[in-house]
Amino acid sequence: MNAADTTPGMPGMPDWEKRFRAPRVSLPDWAEHAPDRSLFVSNATGTYELYAWDRATGSQRQVTDRPNGTTEGVLAPDGEAVWWFSDTDGDEFGIWMRQPFTGGEDLPALPGLAASYPAGLAIGRDGTAVIGRSTDEDGTTIHVVRPGESPVEVYRHRESAGVGDLSHDGTLFAVEHTEHGDAMHSALRVLRLDGSVLAELDDTQGGTQALGLEVLGFPPVDGDTRLLVGHQRRGRWEPMIWDVASGEQTALAVDLPGDVSAEWYPDGSALLVVHSFEARGELWHYDLGAGELTRIETPAGSVSDATARPDHSVEYLWSSAAEPPQVRSTHGGVVLDPPGMRAPASVPVEDVWVEGPGGRVHALVQRPAGTSGPLPTVFEIHGGPAWHDSDSFTAGPAAWVDHGYAVVRVNYRGSTGYGREWTDALKHRVGLIELEDIAAVREWAVGSGLADPAKLVLAGGSWGGYLTLLGLGTQPDAWAVGLAAVPVADYVTAYHDEMEALKALDRTLLGGTPEEVPERFAASSPLTYVDAVEAPVYISAGVNDPRCPIRQIENFVDRLVARGAVHEVYRYDAGHGSLVVEERIKQVRMEIAFAERYLAAPGTPGPADAPPSAAVDVADGVAPERAGA
Repeated sequence: MNAADTTPGMPGMPDWEKRFRAPRVSLPDWAEHAPDRSLFVSNATGTYELYAWDRATGSQRQVTDRPNGTTEGVLAPDGEAVWWFSDTDGDEFGIWMRQPFTGGEDLPALPGLAASYPAGLAIGRDGTAVIGRSTDEDGTTIHVVRPGESPVEVYRHRESAGVGDLSHDGTLFAVEHTEHGDAMHSALRVLRLDGSVLAELDDTQGGTQALGLEVLGFPPVDGDTRLLVGHQRRGRWEPMIWDVASGEQTALAVDLPGDVSAEWYPDGSALLVVHSFEARGELWHYDLGAGELTRIETPAGSVSDATARPDHSVEYLWSSAAEPPQVRSTHGGVVLDPPGMRAPASVPVEDVWVEGPGGRVHALVQRPAGTSGPLPTVFEIHGGPAWHDSDSFTAGPAAWVDHGYAVVRVNYRGSTGYGREWTDALKHRVGLIELEDIAAVREWAVGSGLADPAKLVLAGGSWGGYLTLLGLGTQPDAWAVGLAAVPVADYVTAYHDEMEALKALDRTLLGGTPEEVPERFAASSPLTYVDAVEAPVYISAGVNDPRCPIRQIENFVDRLVARGAVHEVYRYDAGHGSLVVEERIKQVRMEIAFAERYLAAPGTPGPADAPPSAAVDVADGVAPERAGA
C-alpha cells in the first residue's frame, strides 16, 4: 500500500498520517481598526486551537488550550481582545469568553447571559456586542450588551435566526430570520439597537417563494446605510446592495456562473468577489464606481477563504486536491507558513459528469498514480447537505488513495455551487434523491472500468454518514462495506433530540414534524431499512453530538445487534467530529482496517465468509474531542 517514510526523525510514518499531522493554519482574521493584529486557527500542538498574531512584531501566541480544541473566535474591532466560544466536550452549548490580545485571564464576555447555542455575534468599536442565542426552550433570542451594562433582549422568535452584522457606527444591526417557517431561505431585518425595526426584506414573500437572502455586511464607513446582501433571484447566489434607509436596491454586474459571494474592501470603494463554480473557487475585484469586474489571478484549484487588506492586497487560503493549503497574498508569497513537517502532496482530481435522473451530476475522482481499474473504490459522500466537494486538499480521501483505492466524491442534488434548483431539490424525498445521483455515478464508475463492483465502499460523515446508512438499506446489493461517521440513523428520534435550529431545517425539508408527515420521515429514515442491510457496517459516533445525537444511533445499532448483522461501533467522548489530530488519525485507521478486512482477496475471510454475528463494540473512554472537524 503506502511506502514507509524515510524522513529523518519520522521513521515509518506513512504519508497519509503526515497529511493529518502536518501543521496547518486558517486564513488569519484581522482587527478592523488594528489590522496588524490577527487571529487564526492551527493544529500545531496536535489540537486545533486559536492563535493571536501581532504582525508588527511577528510574535504569535496560543490563545486557547483545551482538550477538545477551539475554533470559534472573533477579534474585537480595536484588536484589544479575543472572544472565543466555550462549550463542553463538543456539545456546542456554551458561552463566549474574552481574553486580552496580549494574554491574560479568560473571563465571561457577556455576564448575565446563560449558556446557549451560538446564533451570531457582532462587536462594535465601543465594545457594544449584539449576541444571538438559541435554546430549545426559547428558540432564538438576540441581546444588546453595552459595556458595563446588563444584557437587553431586543429580539425573540421560536424559529431560527441569527445576527448578521453591525453597522460601522454601531447604530444598526442586520438579522437573518426564518419566521416564515422556511429554514432553508432566510429573510432579512435591520434593527436599531433598541430593537425597533428600520427595514425588512423578504424574497420568500412570507414563505411562499423559495428565494433566500443572506447578510454579507455593512460597509466600513460611518453613517453608510448600505448593506451588501446575497440573493437568489436569478437562480443562484449573487450579491446586491440594499440601502436600508431609502429602500433602494442596486444590482451588480457580476455575471458569473455558479454561486457568488462578496465582501467590502476596507475603504468601501470595491468588493472582493468570491466565485464558486463546478468544484472550484476563484476571486474577482469589483470596482463599485466603474461597475467593472476584474479577475484576481490565483492558481488552479480552490480558494476556500479570502479577505481584502487595508493596502488593497488580498490574502487567501488556497489548495488543490494534489497540493496542501497555503495562505497566500496577491502581493506575492506565502503570508503565514507554519513551521515543521510539510504535508506530502496527493494526486490530482479528475472531473466526471454523469447523466442522472435530475440532470447532470458532477463527481470528482482520484485514483492511485499509475493504476488502471477495476479498483476497490470508496464513494466518500460529503455532509451538509448544502455543501459541496471541491478541488481542494483533503487528508481523508488522500489516505484511501495511498492504500490503493480510487475515491469518488459526488456533488449530488442538494450540493452548492450548481445553482438554486440543484441545491433546493431535496424536499420531501430527503436522502432518496441524493442516493439516485450517487447510484448514477456508481453505474458510471463500474461501467467505465474504474471501480470493482465487488469492492465498493459507501462512506461519509454527518449527512454523508446518513446517506451511507440509508444507502446500505435501500441499495443493499450495491455496496460491499459501509462506513458512517456521526450519522442520522433514526430520523424520528434524531428530530426529537437534535438542536432546535436543525428541527426547523428538518420541518422544511420534509414538510412538517414526524407527527404531521410520518410517512415522509419513515421513507427517509435509515432505521426503516435496517433489516435489509447486508454489507458490514462501521459506525462512529460522538456521545455529546447535538446534531446527530447518540440515542438515535443506538436505536439503529440495537436493530443490527438483534439481527446478528456484521458491524462495529466506535463511540468517543466528543460532539460532531474531532479537533484532535491523533483521534482523527485513529478513526481513519480504524475505517481503513475495517474496509480491508471485508474486502479481502479471494481465499481470505471477506464479507461472505464473516461470522453471522460479528458485532464489535469499541470501548468508550478515549480522550475527548471538540465538535466540528
